[in-house]
Amino acid sequence: MTNSETVQEFYSRVPAANRLGLPMNNAGAGHFNVFSRESCAVITPYSRRDFYKVSLIIGTGKLHYADKWIAIDRPALLFSNPVVPYSWEAESQIQQGWFCLFTEAFLQPDERNQSLQESPLFKIGGNPIFFIDDLQLEEVSGIFKKMMREIASEYTHKYSLLRNYLHLIIHEAMKMNPAENFEKHVNASSRITSLFIELLERQFPIDTPEAALKMKTANDYALNLSVHVNHLNRSVKETTGKTTTEHIASRITREAHALLQHTDWDISEIAYSLGFEYPAYFTNFFKKHIGVPPGEIRNPTV
Repeated sequence: MTNSETVQEFYSRVPAANRLGLPMNNAGAGHFNVFSRESCAVITPYSRRDFYKVSLIIGTGKLHYADKWIAIDRPALLFSNPVVPYSWEAESQIQQGWFCLFTEAFLQPDERNQSLQESPLFKIGGNPIFFIDDLQLEEVSGIFKKMMREIASEYTHKYSLLRNYLHLIIHEAMKMNPAENFEKHVNASSRITSLFIELLERQFPIDTPEAALKMKTANDYALNLSVHVNHLNRSVKETTGKTTTEHIASRITREAHALLQHTDWDISEIAYSLGFEYPAYFTNFFKKHIGVPPGEIRNPTV
């Protein structure tokens, strides 16, 4: 989960989504596409995406966030924010419904001063799930069916119409009450720590001097996990006995040691690849944690 899943990576992960021959359609500003959920995986990876997503879930399963989960036991609308990572675990064999994915530029081509993340449906800390009754299910299903027909049509202005359909679903949801029956994971601290360790390890190994670390601080990891940094620090310390910063420093040190011994990169290249702004900062860091400057690992004295 080093990076958010891109639109292109989504199409690679879900080949069935390309059935319309429109994986990179021209929607003018931004990107939009709509699909049946029958092509969805039983389990989707816990990750962030770099696109927004609105799903009509017909089928049962569990939706997992970093420190909580909710049982989807009846039809529901889900609004996914690219900043908030989540995973889906299907329980019923039959999974139906639809979902559309889109970028912010598609939905608000003329309103770019206001971020979608300020919307009640997509904002961080908001409640993105709405259980719907039979009448609402009929109405929202009808809109998605119109989207499916329109995306396959030859109508010149179809993306303007699809944008209107998307706005209509959003307005329908804003009239509803969000779900409130989230459950805490049995051991939330352990789960958050596990996700943090996984996220840390996925940054390594460093394959090229140009591939600098994107996450270097506890706050970076907290943002990617969508939890408060104090919550992350408390969970990691409680579970492992070490601080988040100690884990990060230890893993960077191990990687630095390997790069010094097994590559011909110069020390400045290693420093930059590990996220240090200046080689001197890396030298001081390495000496603090290893006890010797990096040059002595590269060229040990006899």
